[in-house]
Amino acid sequence: MDAPVYLDNHATTRCDPAVVEAMAPYWSERFANPASRSHGPGAEARAAVEAARSAVAGWIGASPKELVFTSGATESDNLALLGAARARRAAEGRDHVVTLATEHPAVLDCVAALGRQGHAVTVLPVGADGLVDPDDVAAALRPTTAVVSVMLVNNEIGVMQPVAAIAERCRARGVWVHCDAAQAASVPVDVEALGVDLLSLSAHKLYGPKGIGALYVRRTRPRIVLEPLQYGGGHERGLRSGTLPTPLAVGFGRAAELLVAERPAAFARLAALRDRLWDGLRAELDGLTLVGAAAPRAPCNLNVVVEGVEAAALLMAVRRTVSLSTGSACASEQAAPSHVLRALGLGDAAQQAIRVGVGRFTTEAEIDRALAALVAAVRDLRRLSGLALA
Repeated sequence: MDAPVYLDNHATTRCDPAVVEAMAPYWSERFANPASRSHGPGAEARAAVEAARSAVAGWIGASPKELVFTSGATESDNLALLGAARARRAAEGRDHVVTLATEHPAVLDCVAALGRQGHAVTVLPVGADGLVDPDDVAAALRPTTAVVSVMLVNNEIGVMQPVAAIAERCRARGVWVHCDAAQAASVPVDVEALGVDLLSLSAHKLYGPKGIGALYVRRTRPRIVLEPLQYGGGHERGLRSGTLPTPLAVGFGRAAELLVAERPAAFARLAALRDRLWDGLRAELDGLTLVGAAAPRAPCNLNVVVEGVEAAALLMAVRRTVSLSTGSACASEQAAPSHVLRALGLGDAAQQAIRVGVGRFTTEAEIDRALAALVAAVRDLRRLSGLALA
């Protein structure tokens, strides 16, 4: 039996074989601690880490000195938000934080924790298309606002928030902007064009290894100073103490290099695969609704409400043929509908939404195989429920 077609690339991506190859020597051959400056092997490991840092920084248009390695986007979000809010409250008395209702739990839970610690918190709604109006963000700012956090690409519905416009309004008020860009492997990312001060990344979302990410921290205009979350050794310019995992850093760097080398052709290819599936579904089935704005949207993403079919039942029906999800892997064990879909006002229809994430290794043949499986399963489930839809 063929392996299921993997269409859950929002949750994680396959580690590219070229990335695995690049990491291989650093597990047991070039294993020295990159912080060991007194001998050659340590210097070699350090050089590999710094080359990787340069590669990741180059991908997002940053200086290598502005990049801090972390364990992943969740830690990057925590360091950005907790570090910025605490530092600005201590130095300037700014104690207000703004974010959106559709952010990743790594952001929303941070903001909630800040609220419990005495910070003022504003969580803004989004429209039915999943987007926020930059003027609504501007209207929420106060003289005491420290940081605004808005993700670039939503991890469930793929819509792209107007980050640059939001950052422009915030900069005029002296407010720092953090952007969770963990899902941005299929769109252009440039920190200067976006105008952000802090930006979170994760390697395993872009065909790199799990267990490593990065945080961009702007050094000029303005210089961002964060309060660290952990201490002990002063690694990563004092922002993230702990021995760096050289193999993972090398893998992250190689993944970033591959990403830069293949764009923008890869973006067009992903959009074509996504549209092939979406067009096929609409040609065969009635009662389908796209969730979120059609544009701007990441080319890898499709989120669809299938009328009359519970998403959990549909995923179960196709599990041997297609690997899909209903939303964020970080919330997959929760019985309640996605907070993102609730924020869009879907109501009961949120239980009928499936998320499709195409990726680098997805083929047209796999899309066709997935299409056939989904169409057959939807028709069977609708027939069993007595729903009169194609």
